[in-house]
Amino acid sequence: MATETGGAFEAAVESVRAGGDVRHEAGVLFAQLTDDERLALLDGDTPFWGGMAGMTVAGYNLTPYSMGRIDRLGIPGVQFADGPRGVVVGHATAFPVPTARAATFDPELEQGIGDVIGIEARAQGANYFGGVCINLPRHPAWGRSQESYGEEPALLGEMGAALARGTRPHVMPCVKHFALNSMENARFSVDVSISDADLHEYFLPHFKRVVQGGADSVMSSYNSVNGEWAGQNPGLLTQVLRDDWGFDGFVLSDFLWGSRKAGLSLRAGLDVEAPFAQIRARDLRDDLAAGVADAADVERAGLRILGRQIDLYARRSVAEPSMDMVASEAHRALAREVATRGIVLVRNEDVDEAPMLPLAAGATVAVLGRLADLPNTGDHGSSAVRAPSVVTAAQGLTAAIPGARVDASGDVASSVALATECDVAVVVVGYTAADEGEFVGGDIFLRPALVALYPEPANDAERAVAEGMRAQTQGDNLVGGQDAGGDRVSVRLRPDDVELIRAVAAANPRTVVAIVAGGTVIVDEWIESVPAALFLWYPGMEGGHALADVLTGVRDATGRLPFAVPTDESHLPDFDIDATEVTYDGSFGQRRLDHMGVTARFPFGFGLSYGRTSVLSASAAREGDTATVTVTVANDSALDTRHVVQLYARRDDGLTFLVGFASIPVAAGHRTTADVVARLEYVGRWDARRRAVIAPDGPVELSVSRQWGDPDAVRVTV
Repeated sequence: MATETGGAFEAAVESVRAGGDVRHEAGVLFAQLTDDERLALLDGDTPFWGGMAGMTVAGYNLTPYSMGRIDRLGIPGVQFADGPRGVVVGHATAFPVPTARAATFDPELEQGIGDVIGIEARAQGANYFGGVCINLPRHPAWGRSQESYGEEPALLGEMGAALARGTRPHVMPCVKHFALNSMENARFSVDVSISDADLHEYFLPHFKRVVQGGADSVMSSYNSVNGEWAGQNPGLLTQVLRDDWGFDGFVLSDFLWGSRKAGLSLRAGLDVEAPFAQIRARDLRDDLAAGVADAADVERAGLRILGRQIDLYARRSVAEPSMDMVASEAHRALAREVATRGIVLVRNEDVDEAPMLPLAAGATVAVLGRLADLPNTGDHGSSAVRAPSVVTAAQGLTAAIPGARVDASGDVASSVALATECDVAVVVVGYTAADEGEFVGGDIFLRPALVALYPEPANDAERAVAEGMRAQTQGDNLVGGQDAGGDRVSVRLRPDDVELIRAVAAANPRTVVAIVAGGTVIVDEWIESVPAALFLWYPGMEGGHALADVLTGVRDATGRLPFAVPTDESHLPDFDIDATEVTYDGSFGQRRLDHMGVTARFPFGFGLSYGRTSVLSASAAREGDTATVTVTVANDSALDTRHVVQLYARRDDGLTFLVGFASIPVAAGHRTTADVVARLEYVGRWDARRRAVIAPDGPVELSVSRQWGDPDAVRVTV
C-alpha cells in the first residue's frame, strides 16, 4: 500500500467500495499516522490568528474551512461548508430559509434541496455540510429561528433527516447545535437547566431521528447544559450520542468558542475543534502528558473522523459535479418551487362577494413597503448564501402583472396615494437581518473567559489582527454589521409597518399583506383591517416570482404554519435575551396555549388554500413503533393543489404531539390515495431505567387532520 504518494486513503476507499469494513480500514490508516499527524486530525489546519484575519477581513467561509487534512497519506480532512439556506462557500443557490421549507410539510421536497446543496458544495471543494440545523425555537424571539424547522419535534426530525439524506450522497451532513441552543445573544454564557424527561421528550427526539437517519457528524453548541459546557459535556456527547443512540460519526465543535478545555473536550467526546488550530494546538499535548486525556481518546476520535471520510468517498460518485451546476436554471427552478410551496395564506376574506385572492385578471396592483424591492434572503451570519441574484417581491410582481407599480419608500403618504390609484395594494412588511439573525457582539473579544481561549499572538502581524478584533465597538455584530441581528426585541411588526398597513387598508379595501420573517409574528393589532395576509418568510433568490405565482393563482397556496401564532406575548414563555441561567421544559408552542386554555390566532399547521380538498377515508396499521396511515384525499375544485395531512396523537397525560405528515398532490377533480408514516416515539415517555423514550405499547388514536385541533379530523386507532 503506497503511503508517501497519498495513496493510503485512496486504498482504504477502494477497499470499502469492494466490500471492506470501514472501521477496519480506518484503523489501518490510523496506524500509519505519526503522533503529530494523529493530533492534527483533531483541529483546524489554519493557525488561529491567520484564520481570524481571513474570517473578519475577507469574509466568512468563502472557501471551505479545512480540518485534519494529511497530505502525506492523501487524507482530505474535513472541508467545511456552512448552511442551511444553501451552501455558503462561493456563490450558490439561495433557497428559502428552513422555516419556509418546514411550511411545505414535505420531506421529499426537502431531500431534493439537500441533493442540490450537496452537489453545489462538492462542486466548490467541500466534503462536509454544516447546515442541518434543527434546534427547537422554544421562544419565537430566538434570532436564528429562521434556520430551523418550527416548534414540533416531529417536523424538525423528519425535515432534518430529509435534508441529511439529500446531501449525504455528496458530502458528510452535520446536524447542529447539540443541544438546547435556542438563545442567540446569550449563547456564549447561558446555562440551560432541564430534567432528563423534558430533554429527551421535547428537545432531543429530532436529533435522535437525524443521527440515526444518516448524519455523519454532530456539531456541539456554545451554551452550557446542566452546568457543563456542551462542547465538553460527556452526558450529551458520550452517554446520549454514543451509548444511548449508537452514533459512530464524529462531533465537531461550534466555531472558535465551542471548545473550552482541550483534554476535557476530547475525553468527553468532542472529536474535532473547529475551525482553526486553537486550544488543542496550544494545550492538548500538555493535557495528554498530565493524564486529562490519553492516547485511547486520541485514537477513538481519529477512527471516527477517518471512518466517516472513508465512507463518504466510498459511497459518492467518482465523477465530480461541474461548476455549471451551481445556481443553474434547474436549481433556481427548485428554489422557486420551494418558495411557492412554503407561502402560508392565513387570511382570505371576501371582498364584493368573492375571496380577495387569487387576484382578478386585469387588476392594477400597487406594490408597497420598505421591503418591497429589497433583496432579503435572511440573516447575514454564518448561514448567509451569496446568491448570484435575488428576485424581490416588486420584481416578481411587476414581471407577472403588467402595469404593476412600486413604491418601496415606506413613506405612508406616497404609499397611500399610489394605493388609491390601483385596484389592489400589496404591502410587504416584516424583518431583515437588522432585526433577527446570528449575533456575535463585538464585546466577545473582551470577555475574559473567551479571551483565555485564544493563543498568544506570536508576531507583529498576529498582534495586529488581535488588536483589530479587540477594537470592535462593543455591541456591534461582527457577522452582520452595526445594530444587526440577534434575538428579536419584539414578535410584532415594527410600528412603522403597522402604521403603513392601517393607512393603506383604509385607503384601499383590497389590501394584501405579505409578511417577511423567520418565525412567529403576532398580528392582532392589524389583521382584521385587511382582507388577505400571508407569510412569505425569507423566500430565497426566487421569492418574488413565488409570491407572484401564489397571488395570481398560477399556483395554489399550500403552505402550513410550522408553529402557532398567539394573540399576545403573555402566552409565550419568558425570554430574557441576556440571561445567564434559564430552565427549559415542555411548556412552549401550541401545547402551552392548550394548557393555558387560550386560543391561537392561527394554530400550528394552519393554512388556507384556493382549492377544496377533503379526506374521504383513512385506515391504519402498526408495526412496532411505526404506524402507516392510508388516506384517500379528494379535490373538489378546478385547481390542481395539495392536501397537507397532519397526524396527531394524544399521550396518556393528555398532551398532543405531531407524529407524522405528508403533502399529497391532488389533481383538479380527482382523488388520490397515499400512505403517511407516523413515528410513535414522538408521543413517547422517557424511561430512565432503559434510557430511552418509549412509544405507547397500547392502542393509539391518531387524528388525521388539517391543523392542530382540527374539529373535522378523521380518527383511526392503531
